[in-house]
Amino acid sequence: MMKKFLLGILLGLISLNLVSQEISTYYLIRHAEKDRTVNKNPNLTDIGEKRAASWAEIFRDIKFDAIYSTDYNRTKATAKPTAHKNNLDIVFYHPSNLDIEKFKRATKGKKVLIVGHSNTIPGLVNQLIGQEKYSNIEDDNNGNLYIVELGTDFKTNQLLHFN
Repeated sequence: MMKKFLLGILLGLISLNLVSQEISTYYLIRHAEKDRTVNKNPNLTDIGEKRAASWAEIFRDIKFDAIYSTDYNRTKATAKPTAHKNNLDIVFYHPSNLDIEKFKRATKGKKVLIVGHSNTIPGLVNQLIGQEKYSNIEDDNNGNLYIVELGTDFKTNQLLHFN
């Protein structure tokens, strides 16, 4: 009888921990295709605009709590359709000034989209997961989606490719 009682308490504590655990989910993408005829702060090409709209469709079932972007035309335009669908303002960040621990605390338990660059998104994923796993994205690749989940006692990450 005592074993059943203790087992019941143990299972209750485990399920309480799983239910009460705040899970942070980060979706990280590189900006869509940019106009390569402009050297400083280019806009998206027509193909890039279509990809930005496609990201919003891919994310249609995700209710984001926040959307972060660097303050460049191409990243803002990539984030805009998803921000619009979620009725959110875009929060600007600078990758080299981002305090990752402060950022994780501020976004704890939230679903967050982060739009950046080929040389910043993989590094940000690596900081979130605490290991050097991902390298810079090839210049012709605008279709990577990194998904990171962080909980109190676990972290997961995966890389998906969209053409």
